[in-house]
Amino acid sequence: MKGKHDKFKSPTRRQVIGGIGMGTATALLGMPLVARAQSEPIRIGFPTPLTGPFGAEARDQVKSAELAVKQFNDAGGLGGRKAELLVRDDKLNAGEAATRTLELIEKDKVHAVVGALSSAVQLAVNQVTRARSTLYISISQSDTINEVKDWSRYTFHEALNPHMTTAAVAKHTFKKGMKIAYLAADYAYGHEMLRGFKRAQAAIGAASVGEILHPLGAPDYSTFLPRISAMKPDILCICNFGRDQANSIKQAVEFGMKQQMKIVVPVLLHNQRLAVGPEVFEGVVGGANYYWGLEETIPSAKAFNNAFRAANNGAIPTDYGAYGYTGVKSLLQAITAAGGTETDKVVAALEGLKYDVAKGPQSYRKCDHQSIQSVLVLESKKKADMKSDVDLFRVVATEQSGEAMLRTCAELGFPA
Repeated sequence: MKGKHDKFKSPTRRQVIGGIGMGTATALLGMPLVARAQSEPIRIGFPTPLTGPFGAEARDQVKSAELAVKQFNDAGGLGGRKAELLVRDDKLNAGEAATRTLELIEKDKVHAVVGALSSAVQLAVNQVTRARSTLYISISQSDTINEVKDWSRYTFHEALNPHMTTAAVAKHTFKKGMKIAYLAADYAYGHEMLRGFKRAQAAIGAASVGEILHPLGAPDYSTFLPRISAMKPDILCICNFGRDQANSIKQAVEFGMKQQMKIVVPVLLHNQRLAVGPEVFEGVVGGANYYWGLEETIPSAKAFNNAFRAANNGAIPTDYGAYGYTGVKSLLQAITAAGGTETDKVVAALEGLKYDVAKGPQSYRKCDHQSIQSVLVLESKKKADMKSDVDLFRVVATEQSGEAMLRTCAELGFPA
């Protein structure tokens, strides 16, 4: 039964479209979606191991990433469109990282992912992002992520990689005829650093006298150290990360190994040096992506340090912490250049990006999206030479950025 007011009912959606013409209707119906896309926040997923043996480095990465987002928003964002950082704890576990990344993409609708602080974990994140055509900028060392079997056009690697890091460190510590022993963590990071050092060792003419693998998070190295001492090496390369680095070096020093051999690491970590003091680390040499002391010669480092100090009660940014800044900053620069968050446009912008946000010139190589950048070689200072509590290292050398530091695209599996 019809009501008495039925003849005054509002027109249906189909009637509106029929009355105004299909082209005009399509434009009108699409306007709310376009408006939302232009005004919605730029959402950046950030998985990182806030809990576990890499927690100190992870928390520093979050602070630096937050600074990059704050600077972008304070400058007006992208035509008023602001950015959001969605931090998730991956617990240094590949399965957890994959789950959190999937949630970030499907539930939180992130436009891109930056993060992961482990060679193995970043590969798990990358598997999820590439399967869903989501842009991912990794900020932890890995050689594998740039190889064709793991790479995708959505995969970018802002961190140094083990090949370039170990080559730089070996160049300034290994000599022809030297005997090298290795203590390495038994997972991707340790394996790749070991491979890189052995490749550099062969080119220099040094010789390996043995290698020992230890489990991730090992609290006790006492069973390994006598075996290493018996090898009588000139150099002991300790290839591990986070608290493992502090624990293994401390125990090696207590065992008297520093009097017998030089201790070298692929990455000399600010936080781990602070954790055990200058006496333990004195004379240890290793590589780094960043050191706050660059502010004396590099304007972008000074600007980054000053902004970080202002945001963090006078604290200085750390090495791995800086990756959070450079990774997010390069992404936001590319989004700005692309004029939005459309993935293909941002990928193209990243491929053409020339950026200097903290340490001098950087760019992404087109074939594998590896960030071309300088590698620092640092030596830990003795206490008497420190001018302040954060004056930890001396810069032994700076290997300048360039493709010569990288494996060739063909070696990685890309067509010539």
